Amino acid sequence: MRSFVIGGAGFIGSHLTDLLVERGPVTVFDNLSVGRTELIASHLENGRVKLVRGDALDLAALTEAMRGHDVVFHLAANPEARWGLERTRLDLDQGTIATYNALEAARQVTTRRFVFASSGTVYGNTSEACGEQDLGRLPISLYGASKLAGEALLAAYAECFGFTGYICRFGNVIGARGTHGAILDFCKMLKAHPDHLQVLGDGTQAKPYLHVSDCVAGILHVLDHAKGENPAIYNLAPPDWTTVRSIAERVVGASPDKRARIEYGASPQGWPGDVPKSRLKPDKLAALGFRVRYSSDEAVAVAVDEVAKEVF
Repeated sequence: MRSFVIGGAGFIGSHLTDLLVERGPVTVFDNLSVGRTELIASHLENGRVKLVRGDALDLAALTEAMRGHDVVFHLAANPEARWGLERTRLDLDQGTIATYNALEAARQVTTRRFVFASSGTVYGNTSEACGEQDLGRLPISLYGASKLAGEALLAAYAECFGFTGYICRFGNVIGARGTHGAILDFCKMLKAHPDHLQVLGDGTQAKPYLHVSDCVAGILHVLDHAKGENPAIYNLAPPDWTTVRSIAERVVGASPDKRARIEYGASPQGWPGDVPKSRLKPDKLAALGFRVRYSSDEAVAVAVDEVAKEVF
């Protein structure tokens, strides 16, 4: 299998590349704005991965690089939802337009298998556990809006141009090599100010946290086993959730000083567009034969140790 990974030098992309090289040659297409070549360096050295430095907003370059591949994994996106509050066009460009370009490049080079990394943010602001058909509410962040738009584009390409599409709606992905998120933010803050930790929101925010090893294993399970539905849509997350308060306490415990004072905000919402509480039903993916190894709390415990070793 000849794999083309857009964003393959990033957090999730590099972990996915680690698995894909066992299946055949891999081309990583990445602008390296967030991704890092050292995350895939061993594969570059042994020739199992080819790196093309390019921007998904450059349709011509993307199309040329994609020729000759069997499947596209589209992971590139704005890595931090809060950035959209300051740069409102960011998710349009790095999300919606980049996804259109990826699909259009695939259409032009006749690569018809397409895996899209989506998000639980498409379900909007609801604390109810959501299944794949529960889209009664619209997203409340520009990031979530771009993911929903990307899903719709893939569905249209599947219908109009014969694509076989796969959509994985992730929980909050965490683990080694992370480039964003609460665990990394907290570790960096404590490294700079070991005596206190400032938390956005009151700490009651609660979401399903997915370890990156479960994330990439789940993506490939969907690719290998999903049939019938096109595009095939699966929630990829543990069934439980973890509070921000719990994460903050774990990070303090993993810090060198271990005695930092945690200061919480007053709002149950971390920032405008943040969904305070979310849960994803993984039942459909379980019926396909895949269950995550780590619960949300277990994933957080493992990821805190991994990230702490990288930061402190």
